[in-house]
Amino acid sequence: MDDVEDERSRLAWFLTGARGIFSLPAVILMLSFVGFCSLTAQAGIPPEQVVFMTGIVWALPAKVILVSSIMSGASLAAAFLAVTLSSVRLMPMVAALVPELRNSRTPTWLLLVLSHFVAITAWVFAMERVPKVPRDHRVTFFAGFGITLVAANMVLVGVVYHLVAEFPPLVAGCLFFLTPIYFLASIWHSARHPVIYVALAIGLVAGPLFYWIAPEFDILLAGVVGGTLAWGAERLWRSRREARP
Repeated sequence: MDDVEDERSRLAWFLTGARGIFSLPAVILMLSFVGFCSLTAQAGIPPEQVVFMTGIVWALPAKVILVSSIMSGASLAAAFLAVTLSSVRLMPMVAALVPELRNSRTPTWLLLVLSHFVAITAWVFAMERVPKVPRDHRVTFFAGFGITLVAANMVLVGVVYHLVAEFPPLVAGCLFFLTPIYFLASIWHSARHPVIYVALAIGLVAGPLFYWIAPEFDILLAGVVGGTLAWGAERLWRSRREARP
């Protein structure tokens, strides 16, 4: 009897996570995928490959890099390296989320599988909502959201592929740009320490500068420099405050 109730409880939490598909982060991501679908249609990539790409290469910027590599005629090794480097940024997100999800009985293989679903949207959604979920059901909750989000976007891409082929590039670009804008606004809104505001502000200013200096590494450099300067400023401010009598 207890096993049956436990299974029902898991299913209920899975479905609770799956209902996150109607949340603002998920809706914005799906609109961004419409823009991405337009890009792939204009690049001449077959719809079945776009659907497969959506499920296997989950982070949207990585998919854009892959499509851009295909369009530019880059070698397989170069495309692989570019996508890999773009996805390294997700590692800190996984490292921050896993301790919030796991309990003493969570198997490592399950966390590795769920890490595939960690990207900007899933991370923002989970970090805001997971703390309110009982720890024993957090993995199930996140699995419900992550699996549903990926599956929904695979279906969306397959359905709208032929409808968006004639989208003007400006419209497709605007739809795609919704996700980073939402991510930035969410991080700013959920920040709990002033150092995060400082890091974001420095990164926003440094981003365009590094685009002209080193366009291949502009986001990476802006993030490293912004975070380092913000950390240094916070350490200096704290040491001065502690030194006061």
